[in-house]
Amino acid sequence: MAAGSIARAYAPSVADLDATARAVGNRRDIAESIGRAIFRTQWPAEVNQVSANELDRHLIVGVRIWGVKFHHPLTRADFVDEIIALTGNIFAAAPDAEEIDFWAAVPIGVPKGEIVNGDLARPTSRTVFSVTVLRSESTQSLRERAANESDGVFWDAQWAHDAFRPET
Repeated sequence: MAAGSIARAYAPSVADLDATARAVGNRRDIAESIGRAIFRTQWPAEVNQVSANELDRHLIVGVRIWGVKFHHPLTRADFVDEIIALTGNIFAAAPDAEEIDFWAAVPIGVPKGEIVNGDLARPTSRTVFSVTVLRSESTQSLRERAANESDGVFWDAQWAHDAFRPET
């Protein structure tokens, strides 16, 4: 007589589904692992894609954030705090990652009938913020670079003016 057991269906979490749907790169397994770690949190600025690419044993992570429709109003400092928090979570989830490239994008209106993929594609978004964070970089260093717009930190001035509430 065989022992009976009840099979239970596994329902993936929203974080699992998001991690699978939003992962890209040649190390998609790592991108999904990072996604499971970061999609457990509803970030004020929505993370919409995680990439992980490895070349010659160098692992680089990329994170695209939407620069519109924040889940709640943010100051510029709040946005930087989100980047810093994401950095910690990502490096914890991907211990072999050497760097993280963050960029925020906003959609560009495209007329109906415009080609949006292929060789003749018209862009559908534009970058309004970008920064590369090395594993060796301190939180303070990243905060200072972002505040001073130095050492490879890009802020689109008009977007930063319009997107964030004033500092108090």
